[in-house]
Amino acid sequence: MVRNLADIGAEGVLLAGAGRAILLQIANPAVGHGVAEHSDFIARPLDRFRATVTYVYAVVYGTEAQVAAVRRSVNRAHSAVRRKPESGSHGYSAFDAQAQLWVVATLYDTAITVYEKIYGPLDDEAADLMYSDYARIGTVLQLPANLWPADRTAFRTYWDTSLLTLELDAVTAGVGRDLLYPPAGPLWLRMSMPLIRFVTAGLLPDHLRAGFGLPWSDRHSRLFERTTRWSALVYPRLPRLLRHCVKNYCLGRLRTS
Repeated sequence: MVRNLADIGAEGVLLAGAGRAILLQIANPAVGHGVAEHSDFIARPLDRFRATVTYVYAVVYGTEAQVAAVRRSVNRAHSAVRRKPESGSHGYSAFDAQAQLWVVATLYDTAITVYEKIYGPLDDEAADLMYSDYARIGTVLQLPANLWPADRTAFRTYWDTSLLTLELDAVTAGVGRDLLYPPAGPLWLRMSMPLIRFVTAGLLPDHLRAGFGLPWSDRHSRLFERTTRWSALVYPRLPRLLRHCVKNYCLGRLRTS
């Protein structure tokens, strides 16, 4: 059966990769420095997380009015996130096309990584369809359509090359640590953080895992593999309404005026 983004994107298990996607984004200084200086992500992580996933759900499943609403909201949030390069510092802009490309790329690669760990590999037709669908998450904003790599092979080249260029500095590493070890927040979130850190560490490339201060060993690796296998047995058997409840909740709360 052909699967595309609309078939897959509502699966709540994809949110298990949220920490990976966020840290990969932050590791790019064009994104990480903007977050450090302009975002309230650290103070309001749940609000910012909900805004991001609501945007994705609206683009994939929403009405035209809902898509327009999230586009306006994201553009307002991005309008102040810019700084010209100065001596010894990075310049950035939330509207920079390459930075937007990287953000969408992390969302796509993370979704595929998590989905295939739970459901197994997509066939080529389904994988190609989902890949082409993902471009719209960027192009609904300002990402030029021709900047999205032409196919999955081109994307893999872009992705692998980009990963090699990521090197944390004091600012980006600090933002990541603040997110991984929040000083405040709801009790349930703070109690969940050890599990979130563990899953995030298991999904990250080795050099970024170490850079963000996430411990990892052979024992962690074995436990992560067992956790993944158990999740692949249990999660697909959950009721669809439960698997899709986050998508339904976010779209249900989305105001269009």
